[in-house]
Amino acid sequence: MIQKKSYDFAIKITQVYHHLIDSKKEFVLGKQLLRSGTSFGANIEEAIGTQSKKDFFMKITTAYKETRETIYWLCLLSDTNILNVDIAQNLLKSAQELQKIIGAIQNTMRKNHIGNS
Repeated sequence: MIQKKSYDFAIKITQVYHHLIDSKKEFVLGKQLLRSGTSFGANIEEAIGTQSKKDFFMKITTAYKETRETIYWLCLLSDTNILNVDIAQNLLKSAQELQKIIGAIQNTMRKNHIGNS
């Protein structure tokens, strides 16, 4: 479930990135959004392929941080009127949902004393 949701989100982010560079000529912030908005899905995939629970936890933690960064860039792009508010709100809702899921995975692992060193 998280893999599919994060992949679908990455597709939307990629589409928004192309809109930002083609229509708005916004290269710097667009690139930041592209990087963070696609990387947490990649980190989830890496987590699934790890050899240890601690490595899994570290990759999930990185994915969580990337969702937070993505939310930041979406808010900034929306609040500066570079990105349409409706598009930004739709993406924010998805990013926040993904953040909650990833956060829940982290919390479960913490409760099981994984990742606490």
